[in-house]
Amino acid sequence: MDSTDLAILKLLQKDASMPFTEVARRIGVSESTVRKRVEKLVRDGVIKKFTVIVEPYKMGFNAVAIVGVDVEPSKLLEVSQKICELPEAKYVATSTGDHMIMAEIWAKDTRDLARIVSEKIGVIDGVKRVCPSIILEKLKE
Repeated sequence: MDSTDLAILKLLQKDASMPFTEVARRIGVSESTVRKRVEKLVRDGVIKKFTVIVEPYKMGFNAVAIVGVDVEPSKLLEVSQKICELPEAKYVATSTGDHMIMAEIWAKDTRDLARIVSEKIGVIDGVKRVCPSIILEKLKE
């Protein structure tokens, strides 16, 4: 990976819908150079996917929380996978921090969030503790 690849990635991270012709113009290379490099970055797994980031509050999700989940160590992967299957879980990771699993959960309101935490996450076999923290404002994404 060189400075051209990094420049392409920087522009596409800001706006993945930017046409390759515009990327090429901004960094001073040809469109075919950008296209070939992006294809290679995808093939090599550097670019995992192109996506759209939405504003959950504008979609009716008024309670967005980071949820820490503590589990029995032998159940870590099983519980993680079950949380990944929840449609309300938008991000799931295992962690070495305060909680073994961290998940971003989108809910309609705090009542809905409480239901998800108690009836969908808390009942998974191996879960010992669920600690939701409601996000007040995302400052960087």
